[in-house]
Amino acid sequence: MLRARWLEAIRLPLLLALLTLGAPGDCLAAGEKAARPNIVLIVADDLGFSDLGCYGGEIPTPRIDSLAAAGTRYLQFYNCAVCVTTRASLMTGLSPRQGPGGLLRTDMVTIAEVMKAAGYRTAMTGKWHLGSQAPKRPIDRGFDEFYGLLDGCCNYFNPAQRDPEFYNGGRQRAFAHNGQPITSFPEDYYTTDAFAEHASGVIRDWSKGQQPFFLHVAFTAPHFPLHAPEEDIAQFHGKYDDGYFALRERRFQRQQQLGLLDPRWQLSTADKKLGPARYDYEIVPWDQVENLQRERRRMEVYAAMVARLDRAVGRILETLRESGAEDNTLVMFLSDNGGCATLPADREGMQAYNRSLPGGADTYDFVGPGWGWAQNTPFRRYKTFTYEGGIATPMIVRWPGHTPRGTIDRQTVGHVMDLLPTCLELAGGEYPTERQGQAVLPVEGRSLAAAFRGKPQGVPEELCWELYGSRAIRVGKWKLVWGVTGKRWELYDMEADRTETTDLAAQHPDLVAQLAKRWEAWNAKCMAPASSRP
Repeated sequence: MLRARWLEAIRLPLLLALLTLGAPGDCLAAGEKAARPNIVLIVADDLGFSDLGCYGGEIPTPRIDSLAAAGTRYLQFYNCAVCVTTRASLMTGLSPRQGPGGLLRTDMVTIAEVMKAAGYRTAMTGKWHLGSQAPKRPIDRGFDEFYGLLDGCCNYFNPAQRDPEFYNGGRQRAFAHNGQPITSFPEDYYTTDAFAEHASGVIRDWSKGQQPFFLHVAFTAPHFPLHAPEEDIAQFHGKYDDGYFALRERRFQRQQQLGLLDPRWQLSTADKKLGPARYDYEIVPWDQVENLQRERRRMEVYAAMVARLDRAVGRILETLRESGAEDNTLVMFLSDNGGCATLPADREGMQAYNRSLPGGADTYDFVGPGWGWAQNTPFRRYKTFTYEGGIATPMIVRWPGHTPRGTIDRQTVGHVMDLLPTCLELAGGEYPTERQGQAVLPVEGRSLAAAFRGKPQGVPEELCWELYGSRAIRVGKWKLVWGVTGKRWELYDMEADRTETTDLAAQHPDLVAQLAKRWEAWNAKCMAPASSRP
């Protein structure tokens, strides 16, 4: 349970900030709030496609499952394969620009900026990851209120603690409330709980006014390091003793029973490490794992983190009910990429640092390749790759009175860059042509408002990806992937074989050439210099 000491550390500055912002919504017409929904966008970090109960997982996630039971699950929703590119795409409605100028530029607008211009109050809590200095902080890019982590991962119990030397050379993470750095945290602090409490405070306060609000909650869970309270870990002791291959088989069976998979799809097998590709790992057979105690413990802690995340989401949903805002609030839940197999280059340093089993604040461990792969059942690979295991995300939408209850959308192919135009349409706003006197890039995502109302929207004209040499393009039912060997394109039929087990490139060479050319054109656009650098 949350303790009063650190809760007050959050509540007091939040209350002062909210009072400072005032209540501009009081000037709006009384019916405006009812006409436009509040929007709560919740993003998990490194959550695998199959980790939730409603997507076939064994980890108890009853609160998120209840969100799915009251709304719609999407089976073909995509991210950008890693934290920072996904967040950039979600924020801007664009494919990630990885050329000179960075991911967040002055010729881009953010979802917070356009929602604010449309008359919404805007708040964010959690992980930003797009800049820790002005003019790239959340409060510089449209958010009225921000509490959380300005860059990547951090210690869950003490975000002020530096990374260990073996990871990022002992980097200091930046944490802030609006423009004020936070450098100390109470003894009983835990980020997942703190982010949920801050988000709940925003809802309690802002639901009293007439102005609609946009709230983005970006949890760090279950991203490494593996940290969870011991009482949470205890409930999973012994649950993963038979390993990650057995876990994938069980999840695959549950997904079939839930009707999530096409009967034609096969469970993909472990890929071999074929080259020096970044973040490419060998999946060690379970009977060859050297330290079974530590390996089991990794998944036990990870499961505890997911269960704690579920309770945090439940706290936000409960606050919406208690505040009377539930019926007029659209809630979205998704993950920023597939399950994470990342391990540090300095394995010896990691081993020397982690004298205790994973879980406590004095450890810094990773779930590893085997479990990271299993978390994306039934797909191939994991975070950083453009196979489905890296880019497919669980996506749940609940909008009372609009989204069909308990449904599964198998047809709509969505992407995180679609969230900006979707929210903007629901807000009744218009996408701008300039920002602070500078022309902005036109939005590339498409609105999914119709899909959220139960009218599937099918496949967009094309979707493309590139990350660390992994590449992919999807057009219609066809997906072209260059992601493991770096030597040739592979072609898959997403209708008959979304688990990417049968390469059809040799049978369709003309199609391969055509799609490859389209990918090259897309990549040239995204790697081009910024029109104006920040």
